[in-house]
Amino acid sequence: MTKELAPLYVVPTPLGNLKDISERAREVLCSVAWVAAEDTRHSGPLLKHLGASARLLAAHEHNEAGAAAQILERLEAGEAVALVSDAGTPGISDPGARIVARVRAAGGRVVPLPGPCAATTALSGAGLEDEHWLFYGFLPAKSGQRRKALETLQALPYALVFYEAPHRVLETVADLAAVLGEDRTLVVARELTKLFETLHSLPLGEALAWLQADPNRQKGEFVLIVSGCSEGQDDGEAERVLQLLLAENLPVKQAARLAAAISGGSKNVLYERALALKG
Repeated sequence: MTKELAPLYVVPTPLGNLKDISERAREVLCSVAWVAAEDTRHSGPLLKHLGASARLLAAHEHNEAGAAAQILERLEAGEAVALVSDAGTPGISDPGARIVARVRAAGGRVVPLPGPCAATTALSGAGLEDEHWLFYGFLPAKSGQRRKALETLQALPYALVFYEAPHRVLETVADLAAVLGEDRTLVVARELTKLFETLHSLPLGEALAWLQADPNRQKGEFVLIVSGCSEGQDDGEAERVLQLLLAENLPVKQAARLAAAISGGSKNVLYERALALKG
């Protein structure tokens, strides 16, 4: 009879604010024998804060295959393992997917816990009206490859969710505007749950200048959300309709809503454009 493996727990950890750790995540981290961490130096202080005595083993993108083998050995020995990344949910633009796949393939039990995720946290505060969204994660680091990737997403009628690092955010925002169009709405979410948390919405065409205006706006980890492409949208026609409605002294919000209904354009983009015209 095959011995049953101990469970692998997939445990989300706080993005920044330690109070966001769930009671269940705390219980798991304090009960398992091992914690497989993206960076043991980063996760060690969290475990100490929680009073957890689990031993740490490294499980990052460069050793994920080897880490999976180590984790299986622990599970086969009857020792439960918790998988964590530096922040947020493992396997979501973070290491973990290969480990989970290896454990499942070996017949092990994987127990995922709900919890912090930068993408959903940013989306909940974005205020975009797109009914659907597509999580892309990190775009390619090189501009040429990044633009090619964006071209495949250009016509999708979904809000597009990207992660980006501070040293590439200016280049990425410039490419977003160049490929997706300057009139789409961009929501910049940075340092989520931390002291300098920022959520700012503006037209893509204005985003680069806004970031450059204050070096502090370029710091931290970013979630960038771009409103979806409006099917059949004619930007010139939408602008013409908007200007006619504003000329009739309609309130900005009402003018944007009617212009979107008439032209098929984005209400958010037209609202931002109406504010600019009024200004």
